[in-house]
Amino acid sequence: MKRFPVLIEKLLLLLALMALVSGCQTGPTPTFSSGWGSGSDPLFSNDPLAAGAAGATNGLRGGIIIKPEDPITITFIGPEITPIAPFEGRVSEKGTITLPLIGTVQAAGRTAAELETDIHAAYVPKYYVRLTVTVRGQERYYYVGGEVKVPNKYPWVGEITVTKVIQTAGDFTDWANKKKVTVTRADGSTIRSINCVRILEGKSPDVPVYAGDKIHVPRRYF
Repeated sequence: MKRFPVLIEKLLLLLALMALVSGCQTGPTPTFSSGWGSGSDPLFSNDPLAAGAAGATNGLRGGIIIKPEDPITITFIGPEITPIAPFEGRVSEKGTITLPLIGTVQAAGRTAAELETDIHAAYVPKYYVRLTVTVRGQERYYYVGGEVKVPNKYPWVGEITVTKVIQTAGDFTDWANKKKVTVTRADGSTIRSINCVRILEGKSPDVPVYAGDKIHVPRRYF
């Protein structure tokens, strides 16, 4: 009689173990997506913006417009069978460059990102399935001297004005003549007696600064 409860206890334990194992086996089967199918991988896409356009947006950076005779470098990443040699040279006087297979491309009047997109669209998908294009230009500078706290040359990365470049150079010194600032353009022309006091008060328009410009803040003597 004492063995009967023991047998029942073992039987209940066995049933519990069987239910546990059965529950694990009948649960939902997990599914996995490899992501390697050609339909989902942008590298196998014929969409010209799928594979290389990400490279076409990377940055002449900051919206700087390419000009005739600007030095530029163009590199290509992607085609393994027939790689494209990098382009290193200047934009022609007509504003164009010449590249393998696609020939003449208009470069002047475009930003680096726009030129990257144009070149990518000319190669993909006509010649290549995937391609990354990178356009880089020679870094440009403007110069700030005279009565500013940090006179130096600074990278020109796009639209900027006289008062902004003076702030970039640490602002005026205590002896600065803020009403007689001079800008000398890269072509040698000069804008004199720029009154930064009136500009900062909102009474006069600010003066744009371009690559190669020299901004000079004179010293006051009273």
